[in-house]
Amino acid sequence: MANRFLRPHLIHRFSTLSPVGPPSTVVPEILSFDQPKTDVDLDLSDQARLFASVPISDLVRSTAVLHATAIGPMVDFGSWVMSSKLMDATITRDLVLRFVKGTFYDHFCAGEDAAAAARRVRSVYESRGLKGMLVYGVEHAEDGGECDNNIKKFIETVDAAKTLPTSHLSSVVVKITAICPMSLLKRVSDLLRWQYKNPSFKLPWKLHSFPVFSGSSPLYHTISEPEPLTVEEAQELETAHERIKSICIRCQESNVPLLIDAEDTILQPAIDYMAYWSAIMFNSDKSRPIVYNTIQAYLKDAGERLHLALRESEKMNVPIGFKLVRGAYMSSEAKLAASLGYKSPVHDTIQETHACYNECMGFLMEKASNETGIAVILATHNTDSGKLGARKASELGIDKENGKIEFAQLYGMSDALSLGLKRAGFNVSKYMPYGPVETAVPYLIRRAYENRGMMSTGALDRQLMRMELKRRIMAR
Repeated sequence: MANRFLRPHLIHRFSTLSPVGPPSTVVPEILSFDQPKTDVDLDLSDQARLFASVPISDLVRSTAVLHATAIGPMVDFGSWVMSSKLMDATITRDLVLRFVKGTFYDHFCAGEDAAAAARRVRSVYESRGLKGMLVYGVEHAEDGGECDNNIKKFIETVDAAKTLPTSHLSSVVVKITAICPMSLLKRVSDLLRWQYKNPSFKLPWKLHSFPVFSGSSPLYHTISEPEPLTVEEAQELETAHERIKSICIRCQESNVPLLIDAEDTILQPAIDYMAYWSAIMFNSDKSRPIVYNTIQAYLKDAGERLHLALRESEKMNVPIGFKLVRGAYMSSEAKLAASLGYKSPVHDTIQETHACYNECMGFLMEKASNETGIAVILATHNTDSGKLGARKASELGIDKENGKIEFAQLYGMSDALSLGLKRAGFNVSKYMPYGPVETAVPYLIRRAYENRGMMSTGALDRQLMRMELKRRIMAR
């Protein structure tokens, strides 16, 4: 597969209950999330206790990387270099990638192949008690040949996961955008939107799935009736179905959960559709779902779509897992919506996003505590949400060890929150991508932008790591 550093559309990626059917004006239901009792010890202030298991060499590197990403001009310059023609020259490219590998890559990624990533998962669990979510770090594919190569790597990921004790591993992760061509996902999403607006519109290739739209879902991407899939496109879609089936079968045989990552709204309908029909087909174990879909709480329709999917799964008696995140594509969503004359599908303020996340979290935790067949991964770097989730679990009497509720953060980020939640007795995982350095560049740039600025996601970790380094040096 040819190396790609930054395609132009990736530059911009840094940063109730309405009935099933066409858009309506039904007022969304407000989810209740009462403040739970504060009887969970989630102390993130004692850096000596939090980072006791972290070697000083790791602390030095982590502190240096997080402080570097806090410097805005440095992040901007690095992003420019990685997307410039300098990367076309072998000497420059090799020098840059060598530097990236020894710093940012080693901090945010698990290794260059599946075996190395599995060793890193084992090391992180044995030293810190944190589980791993393994993901091959390629993000997009443009044709069937690339997809075929990528699915082999995802299968290798499952095989590597099988070599680990079940206590060490949370799940493996797959990106549908890497095993189905991007152009086809856009076409399928267009056709699904048009059918939602016009229920009589027939899609002969469509398999049974859960609802992927609600009354407030953005539909502006598709303003006119799309052409049906060509014979070649229909064949490629069937091949994509087979690729997804192959990894689901391998996960089912290995008893390894499979998380399906989310994308921009221009592609997400097709991804949700594929995730849900996979869940219908492979989530047969009532005690533990195999297939998890991702809900992005920064989208205004997130709560409605979550309700609809859960309602349908209950109606069909299909177990389901969800990974709840805030979302990573705010800039690209806003730009595309504005170019078409619409408001962004993302909440207008960060406070609204926080509220939506916390409400969805509370709703899912209540469901998981009262019903079998529902499992939740709460992926958050927000300490308030982490503390709120921990207290809610205590209020509901959720068994922290049964795997129905799990917290997660990206590898190399929010380590204080991860370690604090682990010390409070929760299952906590790190999202650990692996692969050649060059394939990880878009992922690394997003991580750099998320940590950009002194008040960014990494601010707490920077402060606590700096304090712990000073304490250890003074103690010598």
